[in-house]
Amino acid sequence: MSGHWEGDLVIGRRPSAVASLVERSSRYLLLVALPDGLKAKAVQPALRDALQRVPAELRRSLAWDRGRELAAHAQLTAETGCPVYFCDPKSPWQRGTNENTNRLLRQYLARSEDLRRRDQLALDELAARLNDRPRRVLGWRTPAEVFAEAVTAAGVDAQTT
Repeated sequence: MSGHWEGDLVIGRRPSAVASLVERSSRYLLLVALPDGLKAKAVQPALRDALQRVPAELRRSLAWDRGRELAAHAQLTAETGCPVYFCDPKSPWQRGTNENTNRLLRQYLARSEDLRRRDQLALDELAARLNDRPRRVLGWRTPAEVFAEAVTAAGVDAQTT
């Protein structure tokens, strides 16, 4: 079923990070710039804005690790209609799609890099690169193709994503 997301931060040189949101069934990736840091007061509005770009029908849930950066999860849920669930401690496999995607992202986002220097446009281009990469798990289709099918199946205008 489409619309279930997994998320986490990809940490660069402290205190920089980028948020990654991955839709479970399509492996579709949204990257979110966090130029104001990785504290909850900066992360929550950035995630809200990113999730609001996704059609409401495809915002069923978000699974996150137990980091303090999502302390404002109740406000995020209220503003997006997307309930947030937290994984059990030390259980990254509960967000396996996101963990795999973050490993792919490390090819492009070094731990030593100040990720605040990456603007949203650059992150959108990087996400598009990964979303246009065929995946074996998707029958060699791309995440972008599979997500577009989910958007069409949900009966939403594809221009909203």
